[in-house]
Amino acid sequence: MAPRKKSDLLTPLETEIMKVLWETGPATVQSVQQRLGRDLAYTTVQTMLNVLVRKKKARRTLKERAYYYRPGVKRDQVAGNAVKDLIDRLFGGSPENLVMSLLESRQLTPEKLARLQRMLKTKETGDGDDK
Repeated sequence: MAPRKKSDLLTPLETEIMKVLWETGPATVQSVQQRLGRDLAYTTVQTMLNVLVRKKKARRTLKERAYYYRPGVKRDQVAGNAVKDLIDRLFGGSPENLVMSLLESRQLTPEKLARLQRMLKTKETGDGDDK
């Protein structure tokens, strides 16, 4: 298990902000603040956006005296890092243990398991349609 860089993972607030950027595209601090749906100071949102820029998770462009922030990474990259971290920390690096936990806790229903099996079969045969 290789140690993960702290900058690979996002805090809960950073994740919320990234969700806004993924959904809206380029946005100012004020528009991100409004879309977050919670009462955060403008300066807090600005600081968090600048942290995301430093972590290379977001990018910014100056346009008419205002910075516009946009995602610097794709949602699936962030999700992949978070899942990998979860598997490493809680399941000893074993994706199988994660799936077994989902089955045992009944969060993975027989219907969902059947869909996953179809998706796996499609990947193996290279068909493409996984619905």
